[in-house]
Formats: sequence, structure tokens, C-alpha cells
Amino acid sequence: MSQARRLHDCQVTIIGLGLMGSSLASALRGQCRAVVGVTRRAETAHAAQSQALVDEATTDLAAGLRQADIAILATPVRVILDQLATIGPLLPPGCLLMDLGSTKAQVVAAMSELPGHVQPLGGHPMCGKEISGLEAADPDLYRGCTFILSPLPRTSPEALDLAQELVEATGAHALVLEAERQDFLVATLSHLPYLLACSLVATADTTTSADPAAWKIVAGGFRDTSRVSGSDVTMMLDILLTNRDEILASCSAFQAQFSRLLQLLEQGDEAALRQALRTLRDKRREMFP
Repeated sequence: MSQARRLHDCQVTIIGLGLMGSSLASALRGQCRAVVGVTRRAETAHAAQSQALVDEATTDLAAGLRQADIAILATPVRVILDQLATIGPLLPPGCLLMDLGSTKAQVVAAMSELPGHVQPLGGHPMCGKEISGLEAADPDLYRGCTFILSPLPRTSPEALDLAQELVEATGAHALVLEAERQDFLVATLSHLPYLLACSLVATADTTTSADPAAWKIVAGGFRDTSRVSGSDVTMMLDILLTNRDEILASCSAFQAQFSRLLQLLEQGDEAALRQALRTLRDKRREMFP
């Protein structure tokens, strides 16, 4: 970027107006020069404008990017990977290009191939809902969440500063992490829980769901633990397949821990099981005091 820009002087163009994109648009509106939404369907563009989520909306990618100071890809990860080559040449000189994808290593690697006039920066807000689409837009979705930023070696300090200002404008907190480090961490802290939730639902379906009393006595623990299994399948497939190695390693570690508890239960070793559960209870309390 040739000179430092402030968010209030910028046009922010958001490509993709699902839950994440439309919520970001509504959070930023009024805090920048203009928020422009780009979407594939004319009906979505019309709805975004009629609901005042954006200042402008279009189905024309080139038109939406023509005056962009910041462009944000709010589409599934593998779509982001496909879009980067097309979008790069359309961006004005010095434009900051971010994404909201939940995995970063492959995205950042692809961003490194962008034209030299683009300032690329990986992004991953740690928030979401189990429902998707523009109709679920929530201007407070990002408030209080951690928003991971993964700069490239070529990302200028000014571009990173602008991205941090944008994050703060949504009410989120920026955390700068290398792409590989973030993928390692979220494999256990975000992606493994999705697979566990899906497995829990599958177990209930094959064991207790045939009994009509099952859903009358289901407890909050089951609802809370299974909640993320309701996430958008396309989004989650992209996450699983673009962070496969880290997720598989995390699953292997989980299986070892689960097997250890099962072994104690099978052995009827009450003292050892009590100690293991007490240790894990205390560890959980340390994590969330």
C-alpha cells in the first residue's frame, strides 16, 4: 500500500453474502466509505440492499471490485481457492484482499501467487451459527470473538494495520498467527468438535431414536454437545478436506484419550477412573475459569 489508509475512507467489497459475509457487511456499514456486496444471484443482491445490509450490491464481480480499497472473500474455502486467480487482476493497486475461510495454509499459499499490486492477508473469524444464508445476518456476530489474521511475508505493515482496524470495527479482537499454526490449533479446537458432534448424533440415531421417549428426555448436555453438527455441510466439507492432515492427527489423539477412559471403565477401576475424571474436570476449569 503506497500510504496508510483508514477504514472510514475505504470502500469494502464483500464477495459472498451468506451468513458470514452479510453479517460482516452489516457490522461495517456506516464505519467505512461504502460497503459493496457481490453475489451470484440477483435476488440475493436485491435482498441485501432492501434489508440495508450493504450500500450497494451487484452480481458483476469486476464492477464490485473496481473502486475497492478492501476486498473480502466470504465464500467456502475451496471456492476461495478457485476465486483468487480471477479476482487478483481485477483489484485496484494497493487493494487489501482478505478472506474469511476457516483453514489458512492452502489459502495463504494461493495468495502468494496474486499479482504484486495486491496486498493479501488471510483471515479467520472464530464465530458462526448453525444456520446459514443472508436471512441469518447478525451485525453482532463478530462482537467479542477472536479474529485470526495470517499475513504473508509480502503483506505490508500498513495493510495489516488496516485489517486490524476493520476487525476492531466489528467488535472482534485480532490475533496474528502463522497460517500453519492456526490450522494446527483449530483442527483440535474447532474442527474435531464438529466430527465429534456428528458422531454423537449418529450414535443417538442408531441406538435410542427409535424409542419415542428419547426426545422427551434428551438433556441439555446432548443439545450443547451436538449443536455444531447442524453447521452448513458445504462449508464443513471444505474445512475437513483442506485441513485433513491436521484433523486426522487430532482425531488420532482423541481416540487415544477416549480409549484410555474406556479401558478404565471396562476394568472397573473406580479409583483410577475417578482420578482421571477429576483431573480432566480441573483442567477444564483452568481453560474456562
